[in-house]
Amino acid sequence: MNWNDYEGLWKRQELPLGAAADLPALRATFEAKRRKLAKTLFARDLLEGSAGLLVSGVFGYTWWHIGKEGWPIALAIGLILGVSAFFARERIRAHRNRLGPGVPLLARLEAEIAELQHQRQLLLHVWSWYLAPCVGAMAIIFFTVIRILRQTQPDFFPALWAHPAALAWIFLYFALVLPGCYWGIWAMNRRAVRRQIEPRLEELSKLRADLLATN
Repeated sequence: MNWNDYEGLWKRQELPLGAAADLPALRATFEAKRRKLAKTLFARDLLEGSAGLLVSGVFGYTWWHIGKEGWPIALAIGLILGVSAFFARERIRAHRNRLGPGVPLLARLEAEIAELQHQRQLLLHVWSWYLAPCVGAMAIIFFTVIRILRQTQPDFFPALWAHPAALAWIFLYFALVLPGCYWGIWAMNRRAVRRQIEPRLEELSKLRADLLATN
């Protein structure tokens, strides 16, 4: 799954000013920014949901190639499809919460605040619903392939031990590169919360307080 694309989607959002934002500017730009966020989330859900289906297809092909001994791969496929289902559920939720035309500004503002609070929780807990299933699926694939290689190619691992450079690359990948990628995803999401969502919530809370005071 390409989280570089996802990071780019968030970076396209203009950095909010937070509580220091100008109220007339907030009123004037609210609808445009609301629609832009909705499009960003739609693109995210579509990209990630589709990527999950693609990865599941690759896992399925691997299982077919290995044969019935590769049955644990079905568990990995289930985990990845679960992530895709999560993004599909996000689309269903967004469709149900979509506001019709003519809704007052205050109602639209309340809905946007609720959406941003929901996204904040998703990004802060990305380990539980995204990273953990991905790590679990990768672990299943890894140990299944190792088991199959031991059964079908008993000379593979003795030959591998005879090549220290190859062993070093494998160790670096699983000990540094892969954990670094997952850490980067976690850090990217927390940065999006800190730099995008929380300041925007401050702006919208300021605008809501002004609307309530003038009504």
